[in-house]
Amino acid sequence: MKVAQIYIEYANMAVDKSFSYFCGNFTVRRGLRVEVEFAYKKIIGFVWDVIEMKEEDIKNMPYEMKPILNVIDEKPLLNEELFSLAMYMSQKCIAPLISCLGAMLPSKLKPKTSFKKAKQEVWVVFDHLVEVRGKKQEEAMYFMQQQKEMLRSEFNRFYSTQLKSLIEGGVVHLETKEATSKFNFINEDNDFILSTEQEYALSQMSSQSGYQVFLLHGVTGSGKSEVFLRMAEKVIDEGKQVLFLVPEIGLTPQMIKHVSARFGNDVAIYHSSLNNQEKYEQYKLVLEKKVKIVVGTRSSIFMPFDNLGLIIMDEEHDQSYKQDSTPKYHTKDIAMFRAKHHNCPLLLASATPSLESYARAIKKVYTLIEMPTRINGCMPETKLIDMKDSMREGQSYILSDILKQEIEKRLSRHEQCILLLNRRGYAPILRCMDCGDVVKCPHCDMALNYHKQTNEMKCHVCGYSEPRVFTCKKCGGKKIRYMGMGTQKLEEYVQECFPQANIVRMDFDTTSRKNAHEHLLKTFEEKGDILLGTQMIAKGLDFERVTLVGILNGDALLNRSDYRSVELTFDLLVQASGRSGRKDKEGKVLIQVYDKEHYAIRCARNHDYKTFFNHEMRFRHLGGYPPYTYLGAITLLSKEEDDVQEIAQRAVETLRNEEMKILGPVELVKIMDLYRRRIIIKGKDEDKIATLIYSLYKKHLNSKSKVKMEIDMNPYMLE
Repeated sequence: MKVAQIYIEYANMAVDKSFSYFCGNFTVRRGLRVEVEFAYKKIIGFVWDVIEMKEEDIKNMPYEMKPILNVIDEKPLLNEELFSLAMYMSQKCIAPLISCLGAMLPSKLKPKTSFKKAKQEVWVVFDHLVEVRGKKQEEAMYFMQQQKEMLRSEFNRFYSTQLKSLIEGGVVHLETKEATSKFNFINEDNDFILSTEQEYALSQMSSQSGYQVFLLHGVTGSGKSEVFLRMAEKVIDEGKQVLFLVPEIGLTPQMIKHVSARFGNDVAIYHSSLNNQEKYEQYKLVLEKKVKIVVGTRSSIFMPFDNLGLIIMDEEHDQSYKQDSTPKYHTKDIAMFRAKHHNCPLLLASATPSLESYARAIKKVYTLIEMPTRINGCMPETKLIDMKDSMREGQSYILSDILKQEIEKRLSRHEQCILLLNRRGYAPILRCMDCGDVVKCPHCDMALNYHKQTNEMKCHVCGYSEPRVFTCKKCGGKKIRYMGMGTQKLEEYVQECFPQANIVRMDFDTTSRKNAHEHLLKTFEEKGDILLGTQMIAKGLDFERVTLVGILNGDALLNRSDYRSVELTFDLLVQASGRSGRKDKEGKVLIQVYDKEHYAIRCARNHDYKTFFNHEMRFRHLGGYPPYTYLGAITLLSKEEDDVQEIAQRAVETLRNEEMKILGPVELVKIMDLYRRRIIIKGKDEDKIATLIYSLYKKHLNSKSKVKMEIDMNPYMLE
């Protein structure tokens, strides 16, 4: 008797196993979604396998086997590679297998009861010529003979009143199909002449075949994108597929522009700004082998390729490649798995590679290729501005006098400026000057940010908002003052200083609408004078008229306690600086800081990655942090503070191990009404850390505790 092994939709480790169901009269295959009954509810399951079972074995099952109620899909949604990848993710991330399967699929294909069916379209399809009455019907008939088929909505624009007669006469019939779409691009000729460094990089990568990880370390403006495109051309000529990964949506428009200019309409786009239907349609383009290239963000790593020839991971250092919800995977690990499976190269590229990647390249685990020179041969002049000195002289704490003067010069020459401030909103803190109390989110231990445009105070963690307060809730005082500065306040101040300037602001608030990134970047390119925003404008953007970059609060990230804070500071400064002077005009960068002597600041000013790498690696070694160790993070969450503290203490006792270092439990800020404690495990053996955490996790699940446990293997950040 045929029995299906099914994983149910609940992403919970307590039910992280397959359950058996009779196939009955249904044709059931591995990779289909099915409807089943579980715990007296109708839910969705995912078929992991179909096996033959004897009746005596069925009778000995620990539960009464039930039949499958319905089969949702006609064809399997995942191939064997993606099944293997799901198992790998589940083990590496210590996550329920169903959550890994769900992460691979667009919303309309996820194994969830809440899934929605794909959009359907009605088409008019030509059958044959017949005798018809009237010139208009005859005209419509010959029109459809030429068109063969077209959307009914399009047909109705021309011949809506003739459709019924044509159907009755057998000229055409209607068909319902799933909606499909492709973005329309314009193919352009490529007459770009490669530099010596670009030629060398291409020859190095082309000389090796099969699986290989390349680290392309090229300074900003060195022409890495052209190397990507030439490699992609070679792979596509061989009849294989290419995946271009970018970390953020903000980088997607320009990468799409570069790729589509070279390859026309043979491109699929996949990122979080697309709606569910658009994601589904792009996914289907790859599944049905209608495109050879995909450009996308993190989730596009799961596209259903069957013949991958190259994976390109641009800005490989970026933290956006790390998924922050279960399964907490890193895109680089998934890319390596897929590149190995397809026996194809993985190209990691960055002007500021992650310390882990560069260390592996030095040890010859990756093949290192360096491009230390810009295409135009000239790095921008970079100067540090000590804001302590500027403010002593009575200058503004927002823009120093020298930065104002340089902006004025650019405006007079019709050149463009970029101003980076890595904090959105108007003011990050509202403080009572009578008692010193800070207005905080009632659900999180975080200060509410004031947003002047909506006159609201918002929590940037949980999304809570309330109207601006004028009276202190603690002491009743009336002296509520703004503290600090966000991009809204910066925009207001810059507009006051330069009323004639056309300012474009890019941050989370201005880019939340569909296609907002593309629209804002186009606006700036065509008629903008000053682009200001958060870190989304710091990397990957290429505008030939930008000759000045101003970085405000350039050392702010150094105040964070996270072990990556110094690396993040260096990356941000170098990446932002690289937006200046990328073409024929000389560029300049002004970095406003309060600690100009810090080695990360000095190295960023000199665009000196190797000196920074050597400095930072010494601190990582002393602290026992990656790449010298692996990390496992356990976060315990509960609405009851005493419960989470008790479970955390027990967990530490259970985890005691001579081979590994246990740090914690550490109290974290309350988030969304949940008290949190974190435990960190450090060790040299990643598999042993995972085994230790998994054994604790299973024991915790069996305890029926109300405290939730979250696992993050190799966390990118520790807050």
